Amino acid sequence: MSLLDEGKILISMCLSEEVAVIKELLRQYQSVPMSLADACLVRMTQLYPESELLTFDSDFRIYRKNRNQLISVIMPEDL
Repeated sequence: MSLLDEGKILISMCLSEEVAVIKELLRQYQSVPMSLADACLVRMTQLYPESELLTFDSDFRIYRKNRNQLISVIMPEDL
């Protein structure tokens, strides 16, 4: 939270503007299941296609952006 307070991290997605896409992602991955936080991260990778996602969550090996594209993740190898 301090990184947000200091302006070092910016969250430039407005959840209320992305409700339809987020709902579709949650429906699409209900068997995983996908959390709201994960859906938001997947959506941000769609909005910022050159981004890489730093995560410890192996579910991001399953999730896809734009229905069929791998998400570029930075993840420890042993997960």
